Amino acid sequence: MLTAVASNPDSTTLADRVFAQIRRAIVEGEIAPGCKLSEPVLAERFTVSRGPLREALRRLEAIHLIERKANVGARVVSLSGVQLVELYQIRETLEGLAARLAAEAMTDTAVAELQSLLAEHRASVARDQWQAYFQTEGDWDFHYRIVHGSGNQRLIAILCDDLYHLARLYRCQFGMKSERATAALKEHGLIVDAIAERDGELAEWLMRRHIRASRRHAEQRIAHHPIQPTMRPVP
Repeated sequence: MLTAVASNPDSTTLADRVFAQIRRAIVEGEIAPGCKLSEPVLAERFTVSRGPLREALRRLEAIHLIERKANVGARVVSLSGVQLVELYQIRETLEGLAARLAAEAMTDTAVAELQSLLAEHRASVARDQWQAYFQTEGDWDFHYRIVHGSGNQRLIAILCDDLYHLARLYRCQFGMKSERATAALKEHGLIVDAIAERDGELAEWLMRRHIRASRRHAEQRIAHHPIQPTMRPVP
């Protein structure tokens, strides 16, 4: 069940909180793809007035997690295999750039923290927690660190505030359990090594190859298990 948001006189702060909680519920599949969104139902569930709720919904629409259609209303997006491939294509280019910039801009301390994070991830996958690694924050945390390490605020906004939420929605919707966990971790390690060596050109090439391999894996899964659109009311 979704957690209700306590009343707060600051409508902007309340809108921020409702936005974050509904976004998380959508991304993690608690509010499923294709669900119709009822403002009265959401307002009651989150214990929030219509003003902050509508602001949160506008922001969710802006990052493409919900859509509005005439005579249909607002609903959670139902994404297609074609759209998923397009996301990977965009990520390949932008994250390659982020890795190159990170190799140039990350501090030694930030690089050491990235190496420690990778060691934690290896231990997690070794404990047969590869599904949790791919569906929760583990894998994304790695990519977030590198994008933020680029220091490019526009790039951070495009990837972290927009594309990653759609990509995680896909991963949870499509059950990206992924036999790629071990291979992906090895690829992560090579990228971190290139960043640590301050080799931006190599880091970019490795990141692009990593995203491309993930795209090809996703394409193979889609070919065998096509994404099916849904249409249901919000639970």
